Amino acid sequence: MTTTSTTARPTGFVRDTAAVYVRETRPLVRDPFSVVFSLVQPLVFLGLFGPLLVGASGGDVAGTLQWFVPGILVMVALFGTASTGANLLFEMQTGSHERTLVAPLSRSALLVGRALKEVVPLVIQGTIVVLVAVPFGFSLNVPGLVAGLAVLAVFGIGFGALSYALALACRNRDWMFWMVHQTLLFPLMILSGMLLPLEDGPAWMQVAAAVNPLSYLVDAERALLAGDFADPSVLGGVIAAIATCTIGVFVGVRSMRKAR
Repeated sequence: MTTTSTTARPTGFVRDTAAVYVRETRPLVRDPFSVVFSLVQPLVFLGLFGPLLVGASGGDVAGTLQWFVPGILVMVALFGTASTGANLLFEMQTGSHERTLVAPLSRSALLVGRALKEVVPLVIQGTIVVLVAVPFGFSLNVPGLVAGLAVLAVFGIGFGALSYALALACRNRDWMFWMVHQTLLFPLMILSGMLLPLEDGPAWMQVAAAVNPLSYLVDAERALLAGDFADPSVLGGVIAAIATCTIGVFVGVRSMRKAR
């Protein structure tokens, strides 16, 4: 009897997670333009900030793109997953989330299924960004791109789970969600080196970057998209992505289990 119960639990969890995942991805299938529309901000950075970096580097367009595009991919993962909690806030305000909680589904699966959904738009958007940059001189390394997107997907699951946890904590104060969101997002972005190199910055910035997991992701993406799988920064990025995923899912699952 004990063996049967233990075997049934993971099967039920996987089934529930798959059901939640399908439910969450259905709106993306019905409205794929929402995924493309959310690319406006990264493409604006690529189109407007990129030429400034080219000028600063002395006109080396290809080299600048090889350095800058991986940072834009991390930006896509950061901005895309950080805002996912807003969808959960809307569901809580409309009562849809409460109906989900009383459904015969595992609370853990409710969180994990939602977090896994973030992989789909992240991969689509990241691929589009790279393809847009190729005609302008970006050198595409397909295995490196696949590996880079896989690392970002792991990070995105964890960061998306943290966004859901924040939404659950701010369920009656949506302004608090956006205040925390904006307060953390831009320092994380700037102190990652995705837009500008930090090597010549003040010492305190370099110290802050050293404890910012995004800085390790950015370095790893630059190595992977260049096809340099043996670069030590790749290991650092993988560790940062796994750590973010582990912490995010743990915190998110605890928050979902406590949800009322």
